[in-house]
Amino acid sequence: MAEMMIVNEVKKIRINHKVMGTRKLYEKLYPFMLEHQIKMGRDALFDCLAKHKLLVRKRKRKISTTMSYHLFHKWKNLIKKLSITRPNQLYVSDITYWKQNEILVYVSFITDAYSHKIVGYQVAQTLEAVESIIALNMALEPLSTEQKRLLIHHSDRGVQYCCHAYVKLLQDNGIQISMTETSEPTDNAIAERVNGILKEEYLRFCQIENIVQAKECVKKAIELYNQDRPHMSIGNLTPQQVHITGIETEKLWKSYPYQRKEKMEI
Repeated sequence: MAEMMIVNEVKKIRINHKVMGTRKLYEKLYPFMLEHQIKMGRDALFDCLAKHKLLVRKRKRKISTTMSYHLFHKWKNLIKKLSITRPNQLYVSDITYWKQNEILVYVSFITDAYSHKIVGYQVAQTLEAVESIIALNMALEPLSTEQKRLLIHHSDRGVQYCCHAYVKLLQDNGIQISMTETSEPTDNAIAERVNGILKEEYLRFCQIENIVQAKECVKKAIELYNQDRPHMSIGNLTPQQVHITGIETEKLWKSYPYQRKEKMEI
């Protein structure tokens, strides 16, 4: 009885969060379990989801969106030893592709490194720099002059971020510029992770026929990501909570006895 109640509640959560991993599900299920006096630990929840075939698998990225072979100036990496202590200290940027049915679009994301909140984005059918500039303007619009002066913008060395127009916008606002030194995803890990979450947990379940529908799907996905999805990297709070309050959080990545099962989890 209790097991089926949990299974049904998981299915309800996955209406919006279709491939949310078990640890995050556990956090969202906890109030429900208290209300219904259900005792089930995280390991038992893994077993329950495995039994009912509700664990999820990762998918691999196939298309590259970074064009770093160009003549524009490439900036140094300023964040190698940077301690992130507050929101609006470091913004990380990246571009990902999204192909659904026969529609291919590119999404520019800008994420606050402290809260992991997506603060700017743009959906486009090209990789032109003007689209990334729209995302940057969205991210900067709420900030004061002083906040911009204390901000670092970090990205890969793609032509969109190195071009004169993008660099000028950053410099005109007094923002420090930082870039990766290699093509390794770990050099821009937060941005890469955000891309993966949005695509694998939300966007791949959308059905779109045109750019207008694509933009609506991205908007909804970002709202769910920012406001409703718990993140283990910020103490299982939502990015919106952390960004508004600036609360100090703790990473909850730990080793669990279900390592083989966890490889299936996003």
